[in-house]
Amino acid sequence: MGTYVISDIHGCYEEFLGMLKKIEFSDSDELILAGDSIERGTHSYEMLKWMEHCPANVRLIRGNHEEEFAACIDLMTRIDKKEGLETDYFSNRETAALYSSVKYYLKNRKAAGVYFDLYDTINSLVNDSGVSLEDLCRWKEMICRMSYYLELEAQDRTCIVVHAGYAEMLESVEDSFPSLEDFYLYAREESLKLGGKQHGMVIAGHTPTVVRKAFAYNGGKVFRYYDKKKDCIFYDIDCGCVFRKKNQDARLACIRLEDEKVFYIQ
Repeated sequence: MGTYVISDIHGCYEEFLGMLKKIEFSDSDELILAGDSIERGTHSYEMLKWMEHCPANVRLIRGNHEEEFAACIDLMTRIDKKEGLETDYFSNRETAALYSSVKYYLKNRKAAGVYFDLYDTINSLVNDSGVSLEDLCRWKEMICRMSYYLELEAQDRTCIVVHAGYAEMLESVEDSFPSLEDFYLYAREESLKLGGKQHGMVIAGHTPTVVRKAFAYNGGKVFRYYDKKKDCIFYDIDCGCVFRKKNQDARLACIRLEDEKVFYIQ
């Protein structure tokens, strides 16, 4: 029996299935997906369907890409209501028309600072995979049920699994982040400087370890840092799988909490 954590799959569905096979994931194990399972890559549809019907021994954490995907769907439904478009939620054709209307609405209103479907995920889901607004809203609700982090025990430490960074009090991060939720989703080097868990362990992703100027650069391998002051172990397990075509060091990583063993699919 093992507890496995994978982060930042980014629609790399075949690599994800390959990892499940490599770790021999079974009903006696537990799997935690630590966010950004979708977007950037080419198989977000397959990942969304898998997460929607995942086994009971799989726990889902939201990342910034899930958060932003859900916000875009919420924007579509609000504009549909505001403009009185009365889109048939079960119609792919009308969903595609609504998508085009939202793009036009934002461009026409010159909505500065509004980023809609930045990675073309919804466009691909609607126009390539034939999904409807009902599908999108169902996935949005799934994301809204996801936790920002999970707390469990491993190796006599309290282990926090989160997408980007973990801090216990807003006061410790409020100069840089408006909320703890933003820290959980977007922290990078701040996850070391401002976050952590006393006598604990933090497993996160978000910052690819293939980016040379990033704090967690490690040539595409899992990054490990030990904070002596807090007696806290920090792992960044985002090894940039979605960039494999451009970077030969990029890979998908998985860590087993019981012994900190790391697995790779490259």
